[in-house]
Amino acid sequence: MAEKAAVLGKTTKADLPAELFAEPFHQSLVHEAARADLASRRRGTASTLTRGEVAFTTAKAWRQKGTGRARVGALGVSSRFGGGVTFGPKPRHYTVKVNRKARRRAMRSALSVHAERGSVAILNAADYDTPSTKSAAQALAKWGARSPIVVILTAEETGAMKSFRNIPRTTVLEVGATGVADVIGAAAIVISETALKSLEERLSGSGAKEKAAA
Repeated sequence: MAEKAAVLGKTTKADLPAELFAEPFHQSLVHEAARADLASRRRGTASTLTRGEVAFTTAKAWRQKGTGRARVGALGVSSRFGGGVTFGPKPRHYTVKVNRKARRRAMRSALSVHAERGSVAILNAADYDTPSTKSAAQALAKWGARSPIVVILTAEETGAMKSFRNIPRTTVLEVGATGVADVIGAAAIVISETALKSLEERLSGSGAKEKAAA
């Protein structure tokens, strides 16, 4: 039996494609894909100076004997104030590789969880050609969506994007930039009809773009 989803702002329901919303939940795949999504967002620009990079003289602070003080070496050691950092971070990338088929299956699993919970709604973006945050907020309230909410749109649906982006605890994402971590971390998701078609092509591998990339 095909899953159904509410149509935002209306009393009707829409059929959800089984190719996207009938996948069993694969916990390990979803965890792996979500971890890769979050890791790829890390900038990896943290950097510290080592002992050899700090701007300190290599001369001893005072002579070895005759002062009554403990002997001292270089001032740039990590135990002294302003010295170099031992094993500190250096610029690096945090990319975690996930196979294309595994990533697709993980996304289908995440979407299917929302379909089972009834926490996915379909949006007709044409209703928001003129941006209206008030109308968008009322539609979400009428649906009874729990926060946080993720709204998935295409780049061309700017009216809907402007309508939903100022609503508290609501994140608007372009369909191509939506990851497993975004979907599984949301309490409810709203997908435009155009974005749904794009997801269906991308995740089923039937689109011309996916065939060319395979």
